Amino acid sequence: MAFLQTHEVSMRFGGIDALNGVSISAEPGLVTGLIGPNGAGKTTLFNIITGLQPPTSGQVFLDGRDVTSVSVYRRARLGIGRTFQRLEIFGSLSVRDNIRVTVEVRRRWSRQRIDIKHETDAILARVGLEEFAKVPADTLPTGSARLVELGRALATRPRLLLLDEPGSGLDAAETEAFGLLLADLAQDGLAVLLVEHDMDLVMKACSHLMVLDFGELIASGTPEEIRANQQVQDAYLGAEEPPVGSITEPGLAGAGTLP
Repeated sequence: MAFLQTHEVSMRFGGIDALNGVSISAEPGLVTGLIGPNGAGKTTLFNIITGLQPPTSGQVFLDGRDVTSVSVYRRARLGIGRTFQRLEIFGSLSVRDNIRVTVEVRRRWSRQRIDIKHETDAILARVGLEEFAKVPADTLPTGSARLVELGRALATRPRLLLLDEPGSGLDAAETEAFGLLLADLAQDGLAVLLVEHDMDLVMKACSHLMVLDFGELIASGTPEEIRANQQVQDAYLGAEEPPVGSITEPGLAGAGTLP
């Protein structure tokens, strides 16, 4: 059963439909991809799921519960963890302290008996940042800084992980390692919803893909089905003639090509 479900979610800004009747889901144990050109509505949908923006219409369900009117912090406590397109870390703190602070906050609101040092060390190891534990976060390269943000999200012990372009700034080796990490997190039972422009990462990491274009869900299926979908090809390429068997995203620096 899906942990996350949105039902006919729409968002209107003035005369613009940012989202129009979008219904998606994310299941525990799977990495689900949400892709589409810039401006398709992906981040707006993330904001609605987390409660940062109320939808114009539609509903959001977590574990079968309607949370459309539930506050941001209560949704977080129900199991949502998130990273952002723009890095959101405490730059002046060390990598360890970035994660430790989040663990301490969770211990306060959850009232659980949590060994803060053990939990922090475990998360550092999980995201591969042990050697950078004492380094100020704002001195890290972008790829490592994104792992700090992921570690902070994991420190909340989420059931649903929303990742907004986490592959941005990663080199090829880091991207490969990140894809393996996502697979491990899903194996642990997390529902992972991934917004990403690196198509190679998306195709390797995701079991299921959903495609937004101009605020509408235009396709949903396995990576193989999405790769072969002509409507997706048209949304990404317009009138341009693509190489046989490939799709790309125009105007996206570093966007991958699907083999």
